[in-house]
Formats: sequence, C-alpha cells, structure tokens
Amino acid sequence: MIYFTSDTHFGEQRVLNIDRRPFSSLAEHDAALIANWNDTVSPEDEIWHLGDFASKKKGFAEDLLSQLNGRKHLIVGNNDPPATVEASGWQSIQHYAELTVDGQCLILCHYPFRTWNQMGKRSVNLHGHSHGRLKPLPRQFDVGVDARGLRPVSLANLLRRA
Repeated sequence: MIYFTSDTHFGEQRVLNIDRRPFSSLAEHDAALIANWNDTVSPEDEIWHLGDFASKKKGFAEDLLSQLNGRKHLIVGNNDPPATVEASGWQSIQHYAELTVDGQCLILCHYPFRTWNQMGKRSVNLHGHSHGRLKPLPRQFDVGVDARGLRPVSLANLLRRA
C-alpha cells in the first residue's frame, strides 16, 4: 500500500494552539500521531510525508523516523529544518514529485496548487500546508493530519470520499 500524510509537526508545541488539536500535552499529541501512523501503515508500506514533519531539535526527526512504520519519503515543507531533511530514515527527499499510483497521475507538493501538471488529463494534486482550512479544487486533496483524522490516508480512500 501507499499512504500520504502531512503537517504532523511532531515535537512542536505551537501546533496544539494554532491548529487546536485535541491533546492536553505535546507528549500526548506525539504519542497519538505515532500510534495512528503505525496502526495505518505497515512496515512494508510506502508513505509520502508532504512536509512539516517535526521539530528542529537535533536528532529528534531521526529518532522519530525509527519509530514509524513504512518506507518514508519526504516532500519538504516550509517548516522542515535541516535536521529533518538530513535525518537518516528517508527513502527520498524532494520538494516536488510526480508519480503514478493505480494508473492515477499524482502531483505531490507541500503547497496546494491553483493549477498543476496534466490537470486537464485528470491528474490529482496532493498537498499539505493548509491544515484543512482551504477549499479544494476538483481532484485536489489536503492529506495533512488535520484534514484526515490525524492519520495517513490512502489514495483509494481519498478518491472514494470525493
């Protein structure tokens, strides 16, 4: 399986206030998101994290990656510090990617696009950044945890809900 997620902001206290996530502490937040990730994603699955992964504390991202299931790919977000980008545990790191899953062309970026490659040929834009607050265009999905029940999501699940 292939899953997508974004905007986990592990280890970042401000996310509890800005995004009004339902946790009384950062430790509770991080533990719940780790549990949701590992309940959804198996060690054999592939997961694309579309940016804003974790705190800039040295070693934090690398330790966290070792706790999370799946073969992990990072699409760099605006809040991903060098410690996250340079952490071992990523299968790939890029700012933008295009891939085909089950015959569907996917355009991946941290930021939502107004237009994207092959838009007229029914390609799909997956993004984060907006924390579920942006009205999507057709065939555009915010895969961030705030928009997806605080867990990764599959393409089939996204398309089924459309």
